[in-house]
Amino acid sequence: MNAARRVALEIVGWGLLVAGVAALVLPGPGLLMIFAALAVLSQQYEWAERRLDPVKYRALKGAAESVETWPRIVASTVFALALIPAGVLWISQPDVPSWWPVHERWWLPGGVATGTTQIASALIALGLIVYSYRRFHGRPEAVAELARETARADEAYRAG
Repeated sequence: MNAARRVALEIVGWGLLVAGVAALVLPGPGLLMIFAALAVLSQQYEWAERRLDPVKYRALKGAAESVETWPRIVASTVFALALIPAGVLWISQPDVPSWWPVHERWWLPGGVATGTTQIASALIALGLIVYSYRRFHGRPEAVAELARETARADEAYRAG
């Protein structure tokens, strides 16, 4: 592997991993980004390859659970859609309102970068909702197969 490719894979892989960990607590598809990071890093590191399957199946299990019921689907969709106007607000950076109770530097921190990330997260989340719905909703056989794959991945991970 040439040096430029290795450096590019390192930057992309570690960047996705950091973003994925952050997205576990911030708006965004955290497990999906961690899975993508491990897929990139697994090309260079054995430890990443060993952890790839368990993370993949956890991400898919979360996707299956997110579309089990209509209240979950609606709540996820509403939250994702709410991120779009929030992102537009951050990008437009309106003046600090008179009712804002703290220092003005805390009004919409992050600016355009934060707004863009919110909109991108919303679009990714909506895409994942559609994907999850089409693959798992009302398909107990797909969920059962995922559970079997998860059990196999757990055994392989523990065997090490």
